[in-house]
Amino acid sequence: MLVELRAENYAVIDHAIAVFGPGLNLLTGETGAGKSILVDALALLMGGKASAEIVRHGAEKAVVACVFESTAAAEAVLEENGIDAEGNEIILRREILSNGKGRVFVNNQQATVGVLRQLAPELALVHAQSETLASFDQTQQRILLDRFAAISTEGVAAAYGSWRAAQSKMDDLLTNEQERLRMVDLWSFQAKEIAAASLLAGEDEKLETEKRVLANAEKLYAAAMGAFDQLYEGGASAEAALRAAGKNLDELARYDEKFNEAAQQIASARAIVGDVSSTLRDYAERIDASPERLAEIEDRLALLDRLKRKYGKTVAEVIALGEDVQRKLAEVEDRDETLKTLRLALAKAADAYRQAAGAVSAQRKTAAAKLAKLAEAQINSLAMKVRFEISVASKEQESAWTADGWDEVEYRIATNAGEPLKPLHEIASGGEMSRVMLALKVAVEEASAKTRKKLPTPRTLVFDEIDIGIGGRAADAVGQKLKALGRAQQVLCVTHLPQIAAFADQHFVVEKKEDHGRTKMNIRLLDDRARTHEVARMLSGAKVTDTSLQHAAQMIATSR
Repeated sequence: MLVELRAENYAVIDHAIAVFGPGLNLLTGETGAGKSILVDALALLMGGKASAEIVRHGAEKAVVACVFESTAAAEAVLEENGIDAEGNEIILRREILSNGKGRVFVNNQQATVGVLRQLAPELALVHAQSETLASFDQTQQRILLDRFAAISTEGVAAAYGSWRAAQSKMDDLLTNEQERLRMVDLWSFQAKEIAAASLLAGEDEKLETEKRVLANAEKLYAAAMGAFDQLYEGGASAEAALRAAGKNLDELARYDEKFNEAAQQIASARAIVGDVSSTLRDYAERIDASPERLAEIEDRLALLDRLKRKYGKTVAEVIALGEDVQRKLAEVEDRDETLKTLRLALAKAADAYRQAAGAVSAQRKTAAAKLAKLAEAQINSLAMKVRFEISVASKEQESAWTADGWDEVEYRIATNAGEPLKPLHEIASGGEMSRVMLALKVAVEEASAKTRKKLPTPRTLVFDEIDIGIGGRAADAVGQKLKALGRAQQVLCVTHLPQIAAFADQHFVVEKKEDHGRTKMNIRLLDDRARTHEVARMLSGAKVTDTSLQHAAQMIATSR
């Protein structure tokens, strides 16, 4: 429900606030007072096109804002766009600068006009004189038909979700399958090349060490034997010196025990020198300056380097890649069975969707004939003579499947005898558009009330000058229909007819005055006395008489 509407420096409005209530909210006033300007301001907050021309002369910017009661669907739109909720209300504000640029705020957080347009279907449907029925597109027409027949699309949505999930898995599999099949030859080559190398983790490091030894065999032999001679074999070797020193220390220890430890240390040193000497001698004896072995190692290292350049930085990474491609090749062999399972699941999901969508489509076609008949009668009771039809075309090809079914719903009308039925958006008159929408909404709400179906509360409906071209009994019928519609949802309507104004639950008057050489617009809520006077003015013109006051009071009493 629309709770409040504000406008500042908007057209002829310097500052205006209107607080609306449930049921039927009617705006009246002299011609040119600015009633439709308020409706246009609300349309702007629903994502309508703005221009610098709407900024009041002399002002830097125009500001329009409104407060709606929040709904679950509207909160979902906010969440999708990363906008925080503000309790049970949604606050919309739009600023239009004198240079034509503007800003949008939702719940005091900066947003875009696109967000307003996403929120609009969940908050209000505005039928302004400056607008067309573009907002009442085929989606909205389908929603209204579903509401009329209390058709639930939850089953179709669930079936559609399952089908889309199965289709996505199939698409992914087929895409991956095609890519994998293109890669099979490469994987096979890689697997064979890596397997043929018989790799061992870390072997490249060991071979590099052996290569260094072989490439420097003579130097290493000379160094090992030189160290061996100095430590053990030579006449002036370390071992000989330690042996001589050990004898002297043993002799000293015979007479003085404090040299026992020193003698033992020298003995240990001799043992260490002996061990190192044996290692050096054995190392030198094992050195094999074999050109054949060196060439073999260099060839092996060249192979390892080539594999590492292609498949990994280390031999371990190359081995891991070989294992990975072997696994992929094994998966390709199992793909046929997986594909068969997915195809069965997809076919089952498609059949479930066809069944659910077909059932909903049958319900819609039955309901379309009923609603078309009721709507035609309602439209013709509003000073129009039309033929009305609702087309439900089933598009059963998979490309047309949606979570709401596969139907294209289109409302068609012929406003003159002998003319063909045409889509609603081709109706030329704004007043006719509003009356058609009113008749449709009333037909749906009356049907819902009779069957006592629990349907979700629809959004606020706004009608601008719905009474164009009608009067007398037709005007009374419009008033009754608006009143009936207001029992189920909030309705905001601009009217010039007292027959309609008498049905208001909240009656606002829009006035235009001159103040210090500037035109200003004011909107105020009327109490019972002021309301009677306003209806009387609408009956008699500028001069209100006792007779017109009595007539107005009687009309208001009768409407209740």
